[in-house]
Order: sequence, then C-alpha cells, then structure tokens
Amino acid sequence: MSFHAVDQRLPLVRQAAFGLQHVLIMYTGCITVPLVFGAAVGLDKSTVALLISADLLIAGIITIIQSLGVGKLAGARLPIVCGATFAGLTPMILIAKEYGLQAVYGSMLAGGLVGLALAVPFARLIRFFPPLVTGVVLTVVGISLIGVAAGLIVGNDPTADGFADPGNIMLAGVVVLVAIAFLCLGRGIWTQLGVLLALVIGTLVAIPMGLIDLGGVSGSPWFGITAPFHFGAPEFPITAVVAMSIVMAVVFAESTASMLALGEITGKPLTKGDVARGLVGDALSGVLGGIFNAFVDTIFTQNVGAVATTRVHSRYVTATSGAILIVLGLIPKMGTVVAALPAPVVGGVGIILFSTVAVVGMNTLRKVDLSDRINTTIVAVSVGIGLLPEFAEGMFEHFDSSARILLGSGITLAAISAFSLNLLFNHTRIGAAARAASAPVIATEPVPPISEEPHVAARA
Repeated sequence: MSFHAVDQRLPLVRQAAFGLQHVLIMYTGCITVPLVFGAAVGLDKSTVALLISADLLIAGIITIIQSLGVGKLAGARLPIVCGATFAGLTPMILIAKEYGLQAVYGSMLAGGLVGLALAVPFARLIRFFPPLVTGVVLTVVGISLIGVAAGLIVGNDPTADGFADPGNIMLAGVVVLVAIAFLCLGRGIWTQLGVLLALVIGTLVAIPMGLIDLGGVSGSPWFGITAPFHFGAPEFPITAVVAMSIVMAVVFAESTASMLALGEITGKPLTKGDVARGLVGDALSGVLGGIFNAFVDTIFTQNVGAVATTRVHSRYVTATSGAILIVLGLIPKMGTVVAALPAPVVGGVGIILFSTVAVVGMNTLRKVDLSDRINTTIVAVSVGIGLLPEFAEGMFEHFDSSARILLGSGITLAAISAFSLNLLFNHTRIGAAARAASAPVIATEPVPPISEEPHVAARA
C-alpha cells in the first residue's frame, strides 16, 4: 500500500531529530509571548515560569492534535507545529490591566468556545478573509508590538532609576546584531536557529552585568503540571469576551492561510472539512489555554517554512515535536530558568520577532492588487486606524472601561476595519458600482495614426 508523504513514518532517530529541529525553530517565538505578557502586567518570575510551562504544554497538545487528528472532530492531519500567537498579546494585556487575570483566562476560554462554534462556518466563509484582511492584521500586529519590546529594553516607568539604562540598550543591540549575523550569514540550521542562538548569547553576556537571578531555580520541582484556573475562578466581562473572540477570528484567518500553504507544499489537497478540523484545533487551544493558564495557539509560519526547506512532509515528525513540547511543559524548573532571562535580551529578540510578523503581513499584502484605489484605501485606512492607539497612548482614556478594551487594541481595530471595508467594497454592489464609475472611458472616435500625431498618440 502506498502512502502520501504526509502519512509516512520515518525511522525513529530521524523522526526524533527532525522533530527536535522544529521545536528549536519555534521555541523562542513560543516563550516570548508569556515573557512579554508577564513583564507587561507585572507578574513575578515564579508566576511567569508557570505561564511558560503551561504555554509549552498546551502548544504540545495542540500540535499533536493538528498532526495526528482526533477522529473526525479535530486536527488538520498535516505537518503542523503550533505555538502562542502574538495576535492575542495586546488584548490580553489590556484585559489584565482593566479586569484582572481571572478575566483574561475567562475571556480566552469563552473565545475558544465561540471558535468551536464558528469553525465549520468560518471554513465555508474563508473568502471573506482574503490576503487584503489578513495582511493588514498581521502588519498591525507586528508594528504595534514593537512598543512592547521597547518597554522591555528601556523600561516602562520614566521615573525609575534604571529607565533607559545605556547598558540595557547596548545588551539589546548585541542580541540584534548576533541575530543578524546568524540569520544573514549563517547556513542551513544555523540560520533557522539564529534568533534562539542570539537569545542564548545575549543571556551569557548579561551574566557579568548582574542581570540574571537564578535564585528561584533550585526551589522549583523537576516535574509538575499547572493547576487549572491557577488565578481563581474565571470571569467573563462581555467586552473582554468580544475582544478574545475577535482574536480567535484573526487566528482562524492566519491558520487557514498556513494550512493552504502546507497543502501546496506537501501536495495534499485540502477539503473544507480538513480546514474546519484545523480551526477546531485552534479553538481548543483557547479552551485549554483558558483552563490551564496558557495562550491561544496558531500555526507557526516558520515551521511551515521548515517543512518546505527540509522537504520532510511527515506529520509524525511534528507529532514528535508536540511530544517534546509536552515534556518541556511538564518540567517547571525549565520554565523558571526561562523566566530568569533578562528583559533587555527578551526585548532584543522581540524586536526581530515582532518586526518579522509585520514583514509577513506586508508580504501577504503583495498578493493584493494595490493598483486598485479601493483596495489601497482599505489597506491605508485599516493600518492607520490600527496603529492609532499605539502612537497616541491614552487617546481612549475618557471612554467607558469596556470600550477601552476594544478601542485600545490596534489589532482589534485593524481587524474590524479591514473586514468591514473589504465586505462592503469587495462583496457588494457598492464596490462594483464605484469601480465602474471610475473606469476610463474608451474613445469611440478614430485615433489619428501614430505617424501623423506622435505626441498625441503617445499621450493617449
């Protein structure tokens, strides 16, 4: 019996090696989300360590579900590696500051349940989330998070003694330069691991600077699992639930694009059922993340690139990656070590990762006909509206607290704007009429020969 390359098993050693490579490629991006979230809301290192362990555990579970599938219910059965999405970071920070951590995980849980209900309909309505919409959202996600990376490097309190410390800025600069060296000059796996190696080298440089405190490592256990609802009974503020539901829709659009790309790379045609089951996997990450204090997961595009580069298409390889992530998530001591990473090092890595997300968004927008004035207007307006809260901090501070959660997230504003304008102008008669009205009028009178009126003909 012949198998598709996606369904073939590799020898155990090769399968483990390629699975570990996938983990190393995505690891930095995965742990950056809990590190940035913890720093932004002022969590202590032990709590951040807990979030890291939960993050890796849920990422591993969802990766296995997406790779192997759960009957006809969930999983795209493709070589997929999942991890925490940056799209949910800003809304989670806003919710935490306004309502507390119980609301963060309650709204994530509710958003996951909404996602479960919408997975099948969304797979059928994917045409309403073209590159015009996803490109705008990804661009705004990346740009808006650069401010978060800056806060990790220089601090968020201008009155603090260590604010904008030159040593911290130089350390972040070292991290960026090391990453550039590996990413641009490296070969093979060294290029793929460039950001992770920059993180490690930056941490080593930070040791003599006295920026690392490993005091909590010895007291953390070698084995453990995050208790459900660690921060207390979940709470469900309506605005927070709406915000996380929008995040889930953004994740759906992003993951759908990745699944379609994997279908092309592996040569396995995807049905709407395959896409729907993949989206169910994303929604389950919201449900499990809300219960176990983790984060909403998406398909990591860097791992999609690794599948294309290595030409190893087996979904059992990525299932092995999921198993490795689960093991890492069950080792609290590992989370404690990661939580001790200096903020400037994480900020330096964040600059690269967040900017890369923005570049992915720009690359997605290249698929859009931007010579069309309506498409150009949709992109310009949506990006502009999405970045307003980032460049005018506090512009919505006089609004109701509930409204601030939605309006204060540029990602949410960009998603709503791009989706609504695209729906209005590209899926109704309004846009068709506008394009028809602006179409050039074709002359009906004979045009003089080129030889007689060269300049007129050239202008025409």
